[in-house]
Amino acid sequence: MAKPGRLGVGIIGAGKVGAVLGAALRAAEHAVVGVSAVSDASRERAETLLPGVPILEVQDIVERAELVLLAVPDDALPGLVEGLAKLGAWQPGQLVAHTSGRFGVGVLHPVRAAGAVPLALHPAMTFTGMSLDLTRLLDCTFGVTADAAMLPIAQALVVEMGAEPVAIAEADRTLYHAALAHGSNHLVTLVAQASQAPARGGCGIARAHAGAAAAGHAGERAGLGGVGADRPGCPR
Repeated sequence: MAKPGRLGVGIIGAGKVGAVLGAALRAAEHAVVGVSAVSDASRERAETLLPGVPILEVQDIVERAELVLLAVPDDALPGLVEGLAKLGAWQPGQLVAHTSGRFGVGVLHPVRAAGAVPLALHPAMTFTGMSLDLTRLLDCTFGVTADAAMLPIAQALVVEMGAEPVAIAEADRTLYHAALAHGSNHLVTLVAQASQAPARGGCGIARAHAGAAAAGHAGERAGLGGVGADRPGCPR
């Protein structure tokens, strides 16, 4: 018997983020009803992480889904949302979540205007686009923004994916994104310096590399995603 409250989920963007989050939601017994994938790499990723899920056109996915996950690059998000609104694609009561760290729910105004429910679910983690990311989600924090009445739904979706939700007010979203970018840049410098450290005092390059890796992992757990892989919210 299926768990109560299971949703039909549509994934728009089978990049490194979208395919992994789709697989995590599927593992929580939600039904992934469709995924969009344009490039050969995205199609291969969808077939690997979401086997059996049909690859569909974006509008068809929105028509079928109760929860639409927009896992597209930041710059593409406003135009995508507006374009689907002009087509009359958004449905009243539908949940629409994006994965961008840059935006809160304001960018989903056309979704709200259509009677759908806007959510912002940003995973503060780097993604490889492989199944190992599903395990790494257990150490991940999501920056979650939603209307007060809908915040428990957004938080529950994150918990179902195995991660930890942290509520970010709409007014604080810009500061949140800037803090992640600032921390990420410092962490890149730290890792680079550690990996270039010369061997001295018995602490050789191998130990420097180990320290750099540990620092990177600790930074991700603290919400400093964006080192060495796709930045969250910018899948390809």
